[in-house]
Amino acid sequence: MKRKKKLQVEVVELTGSAYDIGVKQGIALKSDEKWKYQKQLKTKGDTEEARKQIERMSPSLLEEIEGMAIGMEININTAIQWYGGHDTQMPSMGCTTLANDSFYVRNYDFSDEFYDARLVLTNPDNGYARIGFSQQVIGRLDGMNEKGLIIGLHFVNEAVSQKGFLPTTICRLVLEQCTSMDEAVSLIKQIPHQYCFNFSIMDKEGNNVIVEASPEKQIVRKSAQLICTNHFESEQLIGNNRAFIDGSLNRKNYLETLEKEKLSPASAYDLFNNEESPLFFKNYKEYFGTLHTVIYCPKDLNVVVGIGGNCDSYTLSFRKWLTGQGRLPHILEGEIGSGSFTF
Repeated sequence: MKRKKKLQVEVVELTGSAYDIGVKQGIALKSDEKWKYQKQLKTKGDTEEARKQIERMSPSLLEEIEGMAIGMEININTAIQWYGGHDTQMPSMGCTTLANDSFYVRNYDFSDEFYDARLVLTNPDNGYARIGFSQQVIGRLDGMNEKGLIIGLHFVNEAVSQKGFLPTTICRLVLEQCTSMDEAVSLIKQIPHQYCFNFSIMDKEGNNVIVEASPEKQIVRKSAQLICTNHFESEQLIGNNRAFIDGSLNRKNYLETLEKEKLSPASAYDLFNNEESPLFFKNYKEYFGTLHTVIYCPKDLNVVVGIGGNCDSYTLSFRKWLTGQGRLPHILEGEIGSGSFTF
């Protein structure tokens, strides 16, 4: 029997100006050894160009990075390199999402060694309040904002690339600036993309869409029920897929068999978080182990979270948090193991 190890996710609460939020995070990161990995994922290109692109897309994001530099006592160019999310190398990862008209459920698959392990609730002076899992601190792997808009990223291919933004930064920009599916799609089309990724999007009205995004083109794909994994399906972009996408296709095909079932948030959670499910993976050393299961409910702004596998879920009320009610746990805990590789 293979041993499991504990995985802890910090629940972070941030309020105030973008600069103050940055300072608070910088101070917290300064003495934490786990953030040393950021040096391995730094910006490859000109930090001045990255700074201009960040300011063009979101002045508040630049202010947050400036605050982080002060909090960490590092140069602003170094902070942009580590956290700016522009022209930055990114390892492959996996994700599986299903959404209907009332909830959005997702497994995020990656390596625990490069996982932020932070669920961040942000209520800034400027921009929409939001809750989501961070990556490289300022980016978001998935999340929901106060308007009930939800977005998550899905790796497709890092071999096709150009100068642009990481998908984690793009998710954060959408949550910060958009209220609906249409606004999210419009913003995604305005942003320069570095790699090939899918973005799965749902809003409070139950509208959903997949945006297949490559550096050269973004294609919008709609269906009755949102099912998204790690490959492109449009004729225009299918040539950008990796050579082997059998695992991604298998997960999509499996979810399609469930379309006629009336899944509740509870039954969807059990399906995704069960370690014996075809949607759950244990390949953490190959950057493809399930780290969290999350369900976003846009109508009541509830979030259901499981860390690792076979985990009792935590239910958080983002709405109550926004009104100063309800106390949040400081740490969410679960366990992860290991297994054979299947991407």
